[in-house]
Amino acid sequence: MSGSPQENALASDTAMVLAAGLGKRMRPLTATQPKPLVRVAGRSLIDHALDKLEVAGVAHAVVNVHYLADALEGHLAVREAAPSIVISDERERLLETGGGMTKALPGLPDPFFSLNSDNIWLDGPSNVFAELSRSWDPERMDALLLLVSHARAINYRGKGDFHLDPVGRISRRRSGRIAPFIFAGIQLVSHRLMRDAPEGPFSTNLLWTRAIEEGRLYGISHNGLWFEVGDPAAIRPTEEWLTRA
Repeated sequence: MSGSPQENALASDTAMVLAAGLGKRMRPLTATQPKPLVRVAGRSLIDHALDKLEVAGVAHAVVNVHYLADALEGHLAVREAAPSIVISDERERLLETGGGMTKALPGLPDPFFSLNSDNIWLDGPSNVFAELSRSWDPERMDALLLLVSHARAINYRGKGDFHLDPVGRISRRRSGRIAPFIFAGIQLVSHRLMRDAPEGPFSTNLLWTRAIEEGRLYGISHNGLWFEVGDPAAIRPTEEWLTRA
């Protein structure tokens, strides 16, 4: 599968797929399998994400593993479709999102896409990787986040994460307030964002905070639908939406 020539003009040919988490909110389904292997509408969560990369024309993926890593590696080893997959092994120590990207950074181009392995979304007129690529400006941006409005976030019950100013710069939700945009788990990342990263486990939020202070964290609003599949109760409603799509 492949997208149109216009959509294949991507800012990067590689994505980091974050798949090392413990999946505690998805228990009991994750008692015997890692969350990326939980099935929704007949496909594992990670295959939903990898299928989207294939359609967009992203040729390579680096996937980090930790919890029940053998099961996840075995699943990926028999996947015949694109993208090609390299494993970033975190069996000995879970490094969180920022630490996972830092460990994998020597094998990632500048820039690279990053996405959560449990993401499910429906594209709008073009795929999200093309959307991010068209808006990417390395002179101004350390990272470009895909954001989704509450109206397009299915199963989401939170207060939101971010605000956008008129030129797309990001600011955080203030305590006790509602923010109009939710992070959709997909971003385009420059190596500059990762500079001077701490050793060991840490959240990407640490690097985002610095980028916000420097005016270099940007976002775009997704024009399709996005599904939060954080717990078992979210699976059936998501399947019903996907059936109608």
